Amino acid sequence: MPGMDLGIDLGTSRVTIYASGRGIVLREPSVIAVDSDTGRMIACGREAYAMLGRTPGSIEAVQPLHKGVISDYEYAEQMLRHFVRRVCAYKILKPRAAASVPASVTEVEQRSVIEAVRAAGARRVVLIEESMAAAIGAGLDVAAPRGSMVADIGGGTTDVAVMSLKGVAASLSVRVGGDDLDEAIIRYLHNKYNHVVGRLTAEQVKMRIGCALEQEDDPSMPVKGRNAVTGLPCVQQVRSSEIREAIREPLEQMVAAIQQVMEKTPPELTGDILDSGIVLTGGAAQLNGLAELLTRRTGVVCRVAENPADCVAVGTGKALKYVGVLSSGVYDISRFTTSALDPTGI
Repeated sequence: MPGMDLGIDLGTSRVTIYASGRGIVLREPSVIAVDSDTGRMIACGREAYAMLGRTPGSIEAVQPLHKGVISDYEYAEQMLRHFVRRVCAYKILKPRAAASVPASVTEVEQRSVIEAVRAAGARRVVLIEESMAAAIGAGLDVAAPRGSMVADIGGGTTDVAVMSLKGVAASLSVRVGGDDLDEAIIRYLHNKYNHVVGRLTAEQVKMRIGCALEQEDDPSMPVKGRNAVTGLPCVQQVRSSEIREAIREPLEQMVAAIQQVMEKTPPELTGDILDSGIVLTGGAAQLNGLAELLTRRTGVVCRVAENPADCVAVGTGKALKYVGVLSSGVYDISRFTTSALDPTGI
């Protein structure tokens, strides 16, 4: 009886799981709510996400992943075990799994990811760089003798890479992403208006009126929060132009990362990228105006992939087909990302 293959995108903001033959089977916020005294899990995923900033002292809502890596192993293991069991509830044979990690991940962080996924119920685990997984999931032909460029902008990291002939020609991972945009909005509202808001509110503001470029109509929205001076609840009207100013710094870091990778790319591959453009993946790639901003700043056409938030999970799951022999732990990422890939199967 064949086992199931899983591709797991361990995102800072969201965990996405792809199952062979079934597609995306789980999309859940990477949040777990636990009893503060016993450490026992109370809620996980969407239910726990709704508790962020709203829990009493006896309950703690935790994001066990930070900047693309595991920051709290025990809680990450509990969360992954819950998600994997939901996906494989009726499977006798434990699944094989591939998990995505940033290119900047350390060996200790690699080991933590592998051990957490194995403890969650996988019988074999391998790792793949997020940029390679994103390229495969976006449908790029990474095995062709020409350059393909992808920028995966997730919640905690931005991974940029140029790929050719099954390998990575140039890459860079910076620990800035969508969560940094939320934090920038929180700081801006506090500094300018003495208006205190939480992470959930900041994310809603980003999604509704956040924009990387100036808009003609400059929409606005009321933002509920607390006045830092009086301590009383209040509502502050905020415009899109203000949010654009707030998130300028983290956006500049993303632009700089893409420019640095282009500077390190061999000239022949740079010519290929001019023709094919840059593909943007990751949840934060959906920020209004981001693709156009990057096009203006780099001189290369940028486009957002179809279903950008799912690309890493899909690519991670599909890549399992092209690994000849799975070992119980592959810590050297390059051994996996340079494995022979059949472009006709991607």
